[in-house]
Amino acid sequence: MDLTGLQSLPGSYPVGARDELPPGTLLGTQAQWAWHATPPAQAYELSGSTVLYDSPHGPVPYVDMVGGIVNDRETGTSLAETWLRANPHRLDLGRIGFRLVDAGRDHALSEGDVTDAEQMLDLWTGTVTSRFTLAGHPVTVITACHPERDELGIRVESAGLQGRLAITIDFPYGSEAWHDAADWTSPDSHTTTLGEPAASGLHAGSTAWTAHRELDGSRYQVVISARDLAVLQSGQHRLRICPNPGGSGGQGVMDLAIAFVSAGDGDCVPRGETGATLAAAKPGAGTPAGPAVVLSGTAGPAAGSSVAAASEAYWPGFWQSGGAIELAATDDPRAKELERRIVLSQYLTAINCSGSLPPQETGLVCNSWRGRFHLEMHWWHAAHFAHWNRVEHLLPSLRWYSTVMEASRQTARAQGFDGVRWPKQVGPDGRESPSPIGTFLVWQQPHPIHLAELAYRANPSREVLEEFAEIVFESAAFMASFAHPTPRGFELGPPLIPAQESYGSIRASVTNPTFELAYWQWALRVAAAWRDRLGLEPVPAWQEVASHLVKPRVRDGVYAAIDVDPFTIRTDHPSMLCALGVLPETDLIDKDTMRATLASVLADWDWDSTWGWDYPVMAMTAARLEDPEAAVNALLLDAGKNTVLPNGHNRQTDSLPLYLPGNGGLLAAAALMAAGWDGGPDRHAPGFPAGWTVAWEGLVAAP
Repeated sequence: MDLTGLQSLPGSYPVGARDELPPGTLLGTQAQWAWHATPPAQAYELSGSTVLYDSPHGPVPYVDMVGGIVNDRETGTSLAETWLRANPHRLDLGRIGFRLVDAGRDHALSEGDVTDAEQMLDLWTGTVTSRFTLAGHPVTVITACHPERDELGIRVESAGLQGRLAITIDFPYGSEAWHDAADWTSPDSHTTTLGEPAASGLHAGSTAWTAHRELDGSRYQVVISARDLAVLQSGQHRLRICPNPGGSGGQGVMDLAIAFVSAGDGDCVPRGETGATLAAAKPGAGTPAGPAVVLSGTAGPAAGSSVAAASEAYWPGFWQSGGAIELAATDDPRAKELERRIVLSQYLTAINCSGSLPPQETGLVCNSWRGRFHLEMHWWHAAHFAHWNRVEHLLPSLRWYSTVMEASRQTARAQGFDGVRWPKQVGPDGRESPSPIGTFLVWQQPHPIHLAELAYRANPSREVLEEFAEIVFESAAFMASFAHPTPRGFELGPPLIPAQESYGSIRASVTNPTFELAYWQWALRVAAAWRDRLGLEPVPAWQEVASHLVKPRVRDGVYAAIDVDPFTIRTDHPSMLCALGVLPETDLIDKDTMRATLASVLADWDWDSTWGWDYPVMAMTAARLEDPEAAVNALLLDAGKNTVLPNGHNRQTDSLPLYLPGNGGLLAAAALMAAGWDGGPDRHAPGFPAGWTVAWEGLVAAP
């Protein structure tokens, strides 16, 4: 939202350019289920981008890409590749904003119309209060989101405007653009139809108006619940909500709720719990003017205030459960800033990363890479929930892997491997995207094992083991078959691209990245432990591979990123550090060598090319090496991609103005630094400097 508490100023929010993107790309409305696919010109298949790569297993088919990617722009791609990378994409469900009504017409606000603005998000209640002056009159807006439904609550007090202030909802078409979820230039490609008003099924005593939206195969409904208000369709894709003369709205109060619900068709993924109750009205005759009938009622609280009350009841329970870290008694000025980042990151990840799908890197704020999510980033979004004893926020997205199990098994089988090979950049269907990078990554393969193990540590029960056993075992089966035996031991690749993607151009020859080798060993042994916990026979191949992996390459006393030339490029992620930090100590990693590696990275890495989760990586490595001063310094390192805005978002670039893996990584690092890890130093908060006063509770120690 902008400073009006809604989305009234898309042309001037945020302040500053966002590359060459159209204005308003940060002012959208998204939900987990809201996806859209543009109808293809023909049936496109991944086979058109499939290339055979030589490997130790023989020729192996990989989904590659004819074109390339330069500065987040596709170049030279085929029509098929462009469509397959862009579809399905997350959908902007509508822009909700204030407009001034004059002589029956509504007019957009300009930045100069809004003065004396003050806005506060109350983390304890999840409500936002916005106060500003508009046309010389004070306006107060309270905005909230229902904790259990995709429903917004809005209460507006503007007595001086006496009915001149209206709320409008504008609906766009779906967009295939990289960072924009809304296409406002294709009005004839979708439909908006306002139905007749009826009694609200959600808010007693309120009237409900239901707008029916259809975009190709995607359908959803927008249900407006209110009293003493009128709703009409004032344009092809615009609804106007105005006070009803004589009611409370005529006295300057608008109190309404706006719910969004998937119709369960096409590419909108049904959420499941609200569709039947919200479908209160059928489409009307569909004239652009639409109905403006008002039904009266008196029972129950006003709709918008009811949503705010639900939010106010939910959030104290969130803050009083799970883990907590307090640094306020520490005199070191770094402690205050670190605590600010920790608190805000808990809120931001809760609202953006705890849904039924792995989130995109920008969550539900705006689109990045068309809203598709990156499974190699899932750990960074979700692992901290288990560390902070809020495992219920991790489980929904972890369960998603079961829904793409068969497609992932087919990928592994087509390449000649056992088990399942998880994709990289996907939508809810799990279908891989053509890419010269993504399909060659392997570090997402152990993530489900790692996340399942963290879930088990937070709740060590047979139920957890049984629910996620197939995900764990099928992941391990692929990993064991992907490794190949040589006289040196089991090796990884080629082809392969490590977590540090700087080696994409030599993917056909890359082997044995340091982090991935350690991850393979640790995850295979965790999978073996799961079989033991369930009373199942061991799988000899898992133990054989884990025990005989080659050791990572060491050059000049430090770990190289890969074991072929150029060995280490000092850009992008210093991912070799993950091998002891994100991961616990393994047989493959020597602590003294890793200590030298950390010092080398800190000395002269190219910080401009790093990303927000690299700083928690360094902090976790430093903590496990018992260098807490370096851990704190890493979390707060003065670098552009380590910027944390006043609202807590980890800004990266103009085109990536927030980056939730940075927030999730910070929380994982802070939990490890406070609660420690198996076999770690036997002292309180071992990852924080000895002179700090650290109070914590409810955290789960790391492996």
